[in-house]
Amino acid sequence: MNISKRTQRLTKITLMTAFLIVASYVVIPVPFGVTGISLQTLAVNLIALLLSPGEAAGAIFVYILMCAIGVPVGNAGQGGIHYLAGPTGGFFLGFLLATILIAWGRGKEYSFRRYLFVTIGLGIPIIYVCAIGWMMIVTGMSLEAAFMTGCLPYLPMDVVKCVVAVGMSKPLKKGLRPIE
Repeated sequence: MNISKRTQRLTKITLMTAFLIVASYVVIPVPFGVTGISLQTLAVNLIALLLSPGEAAGAIFVYILMCAIGVPVGNAGQGGIHYLAGPTGGFFLGFLLATILIAWGRGKEYSFRRYLFVTIGLGIPIIYVCAIGWMMIVTGMSLEAAFMTGCLPYLPMDVVKCVVAVGMSKPLKKGLRPIE
């Protein structure tokens, strides 16, 4: 079977974008935050751990573009430029930056500790800095209020999702190897 590398790369990007879309629909409503708890962070971390930095950026960019043009791919099926420009819009920029940096920082070989460090120590802070900054700009909230509303309620589960993504990435990486 002769499948070009370009076809393989596009297939990986498409599969991971689709996974992010599905993960965006899995939402647990919470009464204390700006949005429900979704599996987006799990998907974003898996994208970063499984794809190259360019492929990861491509998957997230396609997702953001789809959301921007109104396809209901955001958290709980939301979409549109108004959604991206709303209080939670900073998460999308954070997803894009975090996936690139996690994919770049994870190294060539699987290492549970290194993967955990780049997802929790690098990815989560980048996502939240973007999200909190955006929330402050859009809503006029103080740093403390934006942190308490847009970060603190979600942080414990995001750490758990990072651990799950790191554990899932080793067997999934084998499945995404080039076809020979």
